[in-house]
Amino acid sequence: MQNQLKYKNQNIPYSVRVSRRARRLRIAVYCDSSVVLTLPLGLDFGRAEKFVASKLSWIASTLEKFKPFKNLPELKYPRRDYKKHRQVALELAEFKVRQWNNIYGFSYNRINIKNQKTRWGSCSKKGNLNFNYKIAHLPAHLADYLVVHELCHLKEFNHSKNFWSLVAQTHPNYKVLRNELRNFSNH
Repeated sequence: MQNQLKYKNQNIPYSVRVSRRARRLRIAVYCDSSVVLTLPLGLDFGRAEKFVASKLSWIASTLEKFKPFKNLPELKYPRRDYKKHRQVALELAEFKVRQWNNIYGFSYNRINIKNQKTRWGSCSKKGNLNFNYKIAHLPAHLADYLVVHELCHLKEFNHSKNFWSLVAQTHPNYKVLRNELRNFSNH
């Protein structure tokens, strides 16, 4: 479903996605200037529209940040890019997990490489560490931070003070690194 927002004489198109798995409203702005509102199944659309309206200035400022990327050539074969870099990404992730886990000593199950649009990594309750294949394109210091972040989720499956204390043991400047990783284009 395609909708329009009006912000300072500017029309901002956005699409709406209804998801059975969504637990709450979510708005995402992508570097191709697409805006997607995801809402849980059965949620009142009027509430969703109010939510989007409350995020208008954030949406506009985020779209502004992505303007430099708007005319970059789009990857025509993202699946091919994933297949091409998957093995390198896996070897890098395995190396860095071993390296940093020498300090932390956590037990984990498997390391997986995925082709995700918005996530750099995740840790499952089963102890699997998942990384986006684009970890291979990250500067080394950001790849290190990403691996440490996911490793620490093996002990603290949240973003509590205890979690950040674990990260700070090896990356005391984690706040700077977290912001740098967020601003590093994952698209």
